[in-house]
Amino acid sequence: MHKSEIIEREFVRLVRGIIRSEAFQQMKCYRHHLRGSVYDHSVKVAYLCYRHYKRCRMTGDLMTLLRGALLHDYYLYDLHSERRKHRFHWFFHPRYALDNARRDYPSLNDTERDMISRHMFPLTLRPPATKEGWLVSFYDKVAAVSDCFKIPRRQRHRMTKHKKI
Repeated sequence: MHKSEIIEREFVRLVRGIIRSEAFQQMKCYRHHLRGSVYDHSVKVAYLCYRHYKRCRMTGDLMTLLRGALLHDYYLYDLHSERRKHRFHWFFHPRYALDNARRDYPSLNDTERDMISRHMFPLTLRPPATKEGWLVSFYDKVAAVSDCFKIPRRQRHRMTKHKKI
């Protein structure tokens, strides 16, 4: 088995519980950026964080990092419908995502709450207070650029293709 397959399988095993949940599956219905869904984007951010964690041999709780990354855009509404209602989405959606995540995943820890509520820095004025928060904020922007411009990469991960996980 190739090393990338092992990494991909471990990632799927770690996130399976959240991404199989009915509430998280709803995110497939909401378009995000120019291409893909909120689900695609969130899984991409989590996968980029996972790869960073492994490659840099980070210490800390990997599951905390993955949960915060998966739930950072857990706002559960269609941004593109009723545009007037959501015109300040970029500033306020971290609050909605945190409220929804607290409701559906009541065991969120402080680090996960930090990642969700502060991932839009500098649009939200408070910077992340944790290294995991900075990581999610950074990879959220990397994934957003990739989502909008479809930048070709040497090795695209296949996690965002709505595979049965």
